[in-house]
Amino acid sequence: MTSNPSVSGAVAPASARTARTTSTSVGATAVLLIAAVVLMNAGLSGLGSVFDYPDVLSRPAAEVLAMFRADQTGVVTWFTLLALGAALFVPIAILIGRLDNSAWMRRAVWLGVAAGLVQVVGLLRWPLLVPALADRAAREGETSSATSTFESLNRLLGTALGEMGGYLLTAAWTAIVAYCLLRRGFPRWFGALGAVSALAILTGLLTPLHVPATQQINFFGYILWSCWLLALAPLLLLRSRAIAGTPIARTKVRADALDESM
Repeated sequence: MTSNPSVSGAVAPASARTARTTSTSVGATAVLLIAAVVLMNAGLSGLGSVFDYPDVLSRPAAEVLAMFRADQTGVVTWFTLLALGAALFVPIAILIGRLDNSAWMRRAVWLGVAAGLVQVVGLLRWPLLVPALADRAAREGETSSATSTFESLNRLLGTALGEMGGYLLTAAWTAIVAYCLLRRGFPRWFGALGAVSALAILTGLLTPLHVPATQQINFFGYILWSCWLLALAPLLLLRSRAIAGTPIARTKVRADALDESM
């Protein structure tokens, strides 16, 4: 069996292209990770200062709507930034899914995309639906049906979808990604940090049952999770050369070489 010079000659440029593509993909993932953490933490900090969020949700609906209307522009802006940070997890989940070709990582992609989407839907009720409810409640007074509508939206889009769905999907995605990257040689401390943050986030599911300390543990879990995401960005950049040599990248090299030979 004789070798094909055109194919072997094409491997080098194809390999260079694949390495550049992998480096670009890793760089984009790192930027998105940092941007998502910055946007989410900025949004939460801003909402805490202008709207007493999330503690405000424990107040009566009429009072929440009045507080929302008193600083509507600021509240809407911060919720929009928070939703944008959550939305970034759709491309983040897809890009991180390219780092490992296992069945577990393929499942993680769907979980990460779903986690981003449910949180975006839950958060966008504030800039899209609540302004009209706040205006109606202000016009109609204490007997306004806007308060009951607001409470229903909070239960459905806020608690059930955005919070409970977000906790479950985010924790599952984090645990699986930490496991898959640990198998690919990422540091053990990174895998442990991901596992601990996932477990802490998962305790948020117990919040409706009023289990003591669950809110504090869940909050601490998200702090750890932010640190985990920020740690992932430089780890990806430092390991980009190793990632370029994964089976996925080598498969792309062979495919590019075959295309050039035809």
